[in-house]
Amino acid sequence: MNTEGFLQKHYSQPVKRYVQTMDLRDNPELIAEYRRRHSREAAWKEILDGIRLVGILEMEIYILGTRLVMIVETPADFDWPSAMARLATLPRQQEWEDYMALFQQCAEGATSDEKWKMMDRMFYLYD
Repeated sequence: MNTEGFLQKHYSQPVKRYVQTMDLRDNPELIAEYRRRHSREAAWKEILDGIRLVGILEMEIYILGTRLVMIVETPADFDWPSAMARLATLPRQQEWEDYMALFQQCAEGATSDEKWKMMDRMFYLYD
C-alpha cells in the first residue's frame, strides 16, 4: 500500500482529467500477468506511441483487488470521442485489446473505449 502518494506532472497548458473504471477477472494469476503486461518493460511500444499520438498527455492505472481505475490527462481542448475512434484504428491496438480481454471482464472484441466505463466526479475540494 502506497501511503506516500504519487507526484503529478505539471503542464504548461490547461489540462483536463478523465477517470474510468473496469474490473478484472477474479483470478490471482491473471491479475499478476495483467500487472506484468503493463510494466514499462512489457507494455507494447506501439500502444504507448498510439496513446500519445491521439493527444493523451498522461495515463495512469490504479488497482485494488480486481477493480481498475484509469486516470487520463489531456489538453483542455481534447475531444474524447474522436480520439478514441482514432486510437481504435492504430497499429496493433485491437490486437492489444483482444489480448487484454483475457484478463478483463468485458465483451469479446471490445475496443478500449467500450471496455472502460467513464466515472462521474461527485466531489472536489478546490474552488
